[in-house]
Amino acid sequence: MSLGALTPVVLLLGSNVFMTFAWYGHLKFGDRPLWVVVLASWGIAFFEYWLAVPANRWGHAHWSAAELKTMQEVITLLVFGVFSVFYLREAFTWNHAVGFALIAAGAVFVFKGPLG
Repeated sequence: MSLGALTPVVLLLGSNVFMTFAWYGHLKFGDRPLWVVVLASWGIAFFEYWLAVPANRWGHAHWSAAELKTMQEVITLLVFGVFSVFYLREAFTWNHAVGFALIAAGAVFVFKGPLG
């Protein structure tokens, strides 16, 4: 894989780390008012956009929009799995692993190309 094709993957990975914290990081702070965590989440998401938008713009030179979206979803599952175990201290069960694997298996068809 060329550097130009790999760069969007790295940027999507970084953007997903930010977005996961924006969407789920506040769960450890249930005592904070909702408006506070919404504003904090928006602030975190601002940095996510600075990675996701270039990832998709530059990535579109190497990948289709469907492939970029599929990459983003698979990366999201990987980042979220690590986040939920290490940050939220939640168990990652076989049900989660099987469900995530089935979603990732669907991604194979997007990258496979036209069937038939």
